[in-house]
Amino acid sequence: MHRITKHIGNSYSDPEIGSLKKEDIKKVLIIRPNHRLGNQLLLTPIVQEVINTFPNCEIDLFVKGGVANPVFKNYHQINKIIQLPRKPFSNLFKYAKGWVSIKNKTYDLVINGDKNSSSGRLLTQISKANFKVFGDVHEEIQLKYKDYKHISKYPIYNLRRYLTKLGVSINDGTLPVLNIKLDTNEVLKGKEILDGIVKNDKKTICIYTNATGDKCYSEDWWETFYARLQQEYPEYNIIEMLPIENISKINFKAPNFYSKDIREMGGIINNVAVFIAADNGVMHLASASLTPTVGFFSVTNPDVYEPYGNGSRALNTNTSDIDDWITAINNILN
Repeated sequence: MHRITKHIGNSYSDPEIGSLKKEDIKKVLIIRPNHRLGNQLLLTPIVQEVINTFPNCEIDLFVKGGVANPVFKNYHQINKIIQLPRKPFSNLFKYAKGWVSIKNKTYDLVINGDKNSSSGRLLTQISKANFKVFGDVHEEIQLKYKDYKHISKYPIYNLRRYLTKLGVSINDGTLPVLNIKLDTNEVLKGKEILDGIVKNDKKTICIYTNATGDKCYSEDWWETFYARLQQEYPEYNIIEMLPIENISKINFKAPNFYSKDIREMGGIINNVAVFIAADNGVMHLASASLTPTVGFFSVTNPDVYEPYGNGSRALNTNTSDIDDWITAINNILN
């Protein structure tokens, strides 16, 4: 499918300079048909960029699965979330209905949130809009920005390039970070839960020891790292967030908590000093909770998926050792 669709959009020519006016962009569609938590969280920066650029617009999101609902709960500019079923062949009618809905509405601007998504490119192609951003990373972006590979950043660079080509003035400043927009009550509830776990006034380090497939480190790896954290940070609480499978790579040696509510999880994470995990959706949740996040990478490319903003760090464990990791954590805590 990728080979078939990779050239879609190549024949699409940019509209004339001056044809797009910010005040005319009222209805925007952002497409990212992927069900994973991490990929929905990684969509939040481009949504913020669109809101910042077109403050009077309303946004429809075209996604897969239901996780976008809690992720974008406090994004009041979101008008509609179009959800494809996670298992399309078990829900063919609903799947087809989602695609058809794109043809039934006219948008002012359509943005494909992932250049490698075959369905995203097709949906952008069939959508009804005068202005479309297919998501390709152009050469001038690659030459200008060292971080252009990041899956959250290049859609923003693409949009800014597109608008500049049309003669639209843009904010060329700092890129938005991942953000689920926790409200005050969610943060206070998170603090209440955290206080009930640690039962003291010390600051807290939180670890998450699970990940999918080859991204997951072994029990020996995590137990060695946990022992080093205890040695280095006796003045901190060290707690573990448990995954949905309710398992622990350190055999439940640390105080822990478990939740299926991602906003509740985010509220707790917002109250810790640093969150440490391998590359996974919960790592991105920590980043979107505006907490300094340390992400361990051994298989996936940190240039594409690293946590950024809020002092966060990505660490390639193939080219660094435990002393390097402690130094990175010290730089955050100090």
